[in-house]
Amino acid sequence: MYSKPPSKVPAGNFQTFEDLKVYQEAREFRKAIYAVARRLPDCEKFGLASQVRRAAVSLTNNIAEGHGRFHYLDQIKFTLQARGSLLELIDDLNICADENDLPADTVLNLKQRASQVHQLINGYIRYLRARKTGESLALHEASSAHGLPDEDLDAILAEPI
Repeated sequence: MYSKPPSKVPAGNFQTFEDLKVYQEAREFRKAIYAVARRLPDCEKFGLASQVRRAAVSLTNNIAEGHGRFHYLDQIKFTLQARGSLLELIDDLNICADENDLPADTVLNLKQRASQVHQLINGYIRYLRARKTGESLALHEASSAHGLPDEDLDAILAEPI
């Protein structure tokens, strides 16, 4: 399966959703949550473990899908969905703690990681909302995908119809 290593792209100059810090951190959190799902008791195989995996996949899928949308409102909507999936995972961790399926220190560590991802998601939503309000007409898509430099794309977008 294709796996792109995290790149060192300067802030604001990302090419794909995989370059977004929010995606990279959410992906690492998803991996940790999958490890949790594997540790849950067999009686949870089709219950909580399945739910945890679906929510973890939803977290990163929504960031990726939102990035593929061309309208900021769509991007925001999908990022809000990702945030909802993250909060669902926090509740799932509470269930793991309540049922003594995980040690308390493991749950605490994962909730702290979730908090970091939550901060990044909120920051990304603020960024998207600022872009939506017109603080910048620059597109976030890679110029190479359109064959034009960002300055030319900005000029086209600024022209009256």
